[in-house]
Amino acid sequence: MNILLAINSGYVLQTKILLKSIMKSNPNEKFIVYILNKELKKHEKELILSSIKNSNIEIEFIKIDNKEINNFPVYEKRYPVEIYFRLFASKYLPKTIDKILYLDVDTVVINSLNELYNMDFENNLFIGATHIRKGLHKFHSIRFGVNEKNIYVNTGVLLMNLKELRNIPVEDEVIDFVKKNKNKLMLPDQDIIYALYGNRVKKVSALLFNLGDKELRLHNLYENDNIDINWVKKNTVVIHYYGRNKPWNKNYDGILNVFYNELI
Repeated sequence: MNILLAINSGYVLQTKILLKSIMKSNPNEKFIVYILNKELKKHEKELILSSIKNSNIEIEFIKIDNKEINNFPVYEKRYPVEIYFRLFASKYLPKTIDKILYLDVDTVVINSLNELYNMDFENNLFIGATHIRKGLHKFHSIRFGVNEKNIYVNTGVLLMNLKELRNIPVEDEVIDFVKKNKNKLMLPDQDIIYALYGNRVKKVSALLFNLGDKELRLHNLYENDNIDINWVKKNTVVIHYYGRNKPWNKNYDGILNVFYNELI
């Protein structure tokens, strides 16, 4: 099973915890984890490697040095340049890989990844969940002039069809789009995938594959079938601490931090 991460020096600890969660919840699988990075130091790589000794995980570090990407808009610590690396995965990863599961390192895996990883793309480029509710679809479609049926995918958990992506001039299209829409970008990588490829996204359940505290609260507020922590433990595959609500921060607000804390 191929896993993709993209990190900088500020997320070494979170990377180790994510890897630990993968090992714990998928003990019978073998993983190759590709870590895209711009300038990880030697000792930081060694720290990550030390966390997976004698495990079912192999790691390959891939350095990204692309002047065009370095000129993409960044927004302080929340949206560093590394958020764009996943967009160019089909260029930088080995051509022998047909698909890969990208995970943000503010995620933890709590159940088997098999169902998600083995899903049929049905000719789509990406498989992922959305956290956008009906009211915002029209806003995003007007913002970029695209079909309202496009899927605004949360890119923190994203199964990528590398085989099909290699048939598309992704790098040229993304660079051209950013140049033309630089001032419109709010959640940059998500905006790009939505506007360019949102019509080729297969949507899956956020409750199962990309669950955050906000999504959990909204579901329990608007839906009849309230879910609790026991349901999450049994059914959810990936917990995602998206936005500013991180379990390693003192002002964390939610109940899903239990899955992060048990891995520390």
